Amino acid sequence: METIPVLLAAKIRSALDNETIPVHVVPSADRRFGDYQTTVAMQVAKQRGVNPRTLAQEITSRIDMAPMGPPPEIAGAGFINFRLDPHWLAARTAALAADARLGCPPILRRTLVVDFSSPNVAKSMHVGHIRSTILGDCICRIGRFLGHRVIADNHIGDWGTQFGILLVGWNTLLNREALAKEPIAELERLYKTVSAQCDPDKPGYDPGLRAQAKQELVKLQAGDSKNLASWREMIRLSQIQFDEVYARLGVRFDHMYGESFYNPALKGVVEDLLQKGVARESEGAVCVFSDHTVPEKDDPFLIQRDGQWVDVPAIVQKADGAANYMTTDLATLDYRLREFSPDDIVYVTDGRQQQHFRQLFAVFRRWRPEAAARVTLSHVWFGSILGEDNKPFKTRSGDTVKLADLLDEAVERAERLIAERNPELDPAERAATARIIGLGAVKYADLSPNRQGDYVFNWDKMLSFQGNTAPYLQYSYVRIQSIFRKSAEGGRPVAAPAADSPLTLTEEAEILLAKRLNQFGEILPQVIVDYKPNILATYLFDLAGCFHNFFESCPVLKSEEPIRSSRLALCHVTGRMLREGLAMLGIEVPERM
Repeated sequence: METIPVLLAAKIRSALDNETIPVHVVPSADRRFGDYQTTVAMQVAKQRGVNPRTLAQEITSRIDMAPMGPPPEIAGAGFINFRLDPHWLAARTAALAADARLGCPPILRRTLVVDFSSPNVAKSMHVGHIRSTILGDCICRIGRFLGHRVIADNHIGDWGTQFGILLVGWNTLLNREALAKEPIAELERLYKTVSAQCDPDKPGYDPGLRAQAKQELVKLQAGDSKNLASWREMIRLSQIQFDEVYARLGVRFDHMYGESFYNPALKGVVEDLLQKGVARESEGAVCVFSDHTVPEKDDPFLIQRDGQWVDVPAIVQKADGAANYMTTDLATLDYRLREFSPDDIVYVTDGRQQQHFRQLFAVFRRWRPEAAARVTLSHVWFGSILGEDNKPFKTRSGDTVKLADLLDEAVERAERLIAERNPELDPAERAATARIIGLGAVKYADLSPNRQGDYVFNWDKMLSFQGNTAPYLQYSYVRIQSIFRKSAEGGRPVAAPAADSPLTLTEEAEILLAKRLNQFGEILPQVIVDYKPNILATYLFDLAGCFHNFFESCPVLKSEEPIRSSRLALCHVTGRMLREGLAMLGIEVPERM
C-alpha cells in the first residue's frame, strides 16, 4: 500500500515529465491550506531559472487528481497544496483497516544487526542499562515490522581485569550461603571488598593482593581449569539475572556473545592492522593515528589543545600486550560481517562513547575498505536519565538504582493508582494490569523524548493518565475496547472490517481521524532512518487525541446504520494501530483498566 505522499509525488513527476526528480510531499502544517503540500515548483524553478509560481501553475494544470481530490491549489511564491476527497479517503481507510502492514509501503529488505543492552557479568543491571535496552529493542521491533531481517546481539561484558579481582575474592572471601541466596549481591560484595585493597589511592591498599589479582587474571587468560570453572559459574549466575530482567521487559536477543568469545581473534586483528599499515607501534603500544584525509575538525584522531591539533590515537594493543575495547570491537565487527552479511550495524550506547565509535568506524574504513563500502555503521547514542535535582538519577542514599528495583516500584505504583481508579477490579486482573501499566510507563518515558537529550525521571508524570504518557495511550485503547464490549452486550458483536467495507466520512472529526490513520505508513519508516522512536510516540499521542475528539463529537453506538458500522470501523482500525504502535515501542495494552 503506497502512502499518500508517494501517490502525489508520482503525479507531480508525471506533470514535470521527469520520473527521477526528487519530490517531497509533506502534510500541511496548517489545515486551512489543505492536507498535503510540496515546494517542488520553487526548487525546480530555481534550477531552470523561471518564475516558481508560473511553474506551479503549469504543474497543477497537468495534474489529474481524480478520484483523490479536487485540483491542487497554489499559494504564496509557489507552494502546491492538495486536498483529499472524503469519499476517496473513506475507501482508502477501509482498505487500511484490513491491511496487515497498516499502510506501510513495500521496502527494500535489509539485514540489520542491532548491538544493545551490554550488561556486565557479576554486576547488577542498573538504571544505566535501561535506555540502551529499551531503545535497542524498539529498533528491532520496528525493523521486523517493516520487513527487515533483524539480528539482535547483546555484547556481554565477561572479560577483563575485574575478573582477577573477583577471582581473589571468590577464592578467599566467598560466602556460599549468600551466593545461593543473592548471587549478584555476593559477587558485588567480593569485588568491592577486594578492589578497595587493590587501589593505591585508597586506605588499606595491599600491593601483595593487587599482584595476586593480576596473577589470577593471567591464570584465567592462560586457561587455568580452576579459574575457568569459577569464571563460568559467575557467568551462569549473571545470566540468570539477565534472563529475568529481559523476560520482564519482553526483550529478546538472537545472540548473547561475551567479549571472551572474540578473544581468539584479537591477536590476528592487531597483526592485520600492522601488516596493512593502518596501525603502528608507539611507545610500546600499537595505535592507529590520523591519516590526515579529512578536515582536522572532523578527524576523530585529533583534538585541539592550546590552539594546536594534537594526536589522540586509537590504541588497539596496550604497551603490556593487552587488548582493549577497540580491539574487541574490531574483532566483533569482523565476525558480524562474516556471519551475518549485514547491510547495517547499529550500536546503541550512551553519548559518552561517541568518540570511541567515531574512531572505531574510521579504523574499520581504513582496515576493511571493501567491506566498509557495503555496510553502514551507526552509533545510536542517547542522553542521561536525571533525577528531580537534574543530576544523574540515583537512590536517596546516592547509590545506583538497580533495574529490577526500578521495575518493581513502577508496578507497585501502578497498582495503587489502578486500585484508586477502579476499586472493584478483580485483584488478579489488577495485578496483571499494573504490570502492563507500570512497565509501559517506564518504557514510554524513555522513548517519547528525543533520545539525544537528557530527561528527568518523574514517577507522577510518567504514570499520569493525562498528557503524553503510556497510561494515556493505553487508556485510549481500553476506551475503544469498551465500545466493542458494550456493543456485544447489546447483542451486536463487532467484527473486524473487511477491505471493501463501506465507510462514510461526513463529520470533520471523522475525516481528521481518517487522515491521521493514513499517515502511519508515512511515519513509521522515518523512525528507522534516524533511529528516533519519539517520532512514533508523538504520532500515537496525536492519534489518540484525534480519536478522543472523534469520540466526543461523533456518537458511535447510538448512531443509525450505516453510520454506526462506519464509526465502529474507525474505532477498530484506531485501536489496532494504537496496539501495534505501542507494541513496536515494547509496550503492551490491557483490555480494561
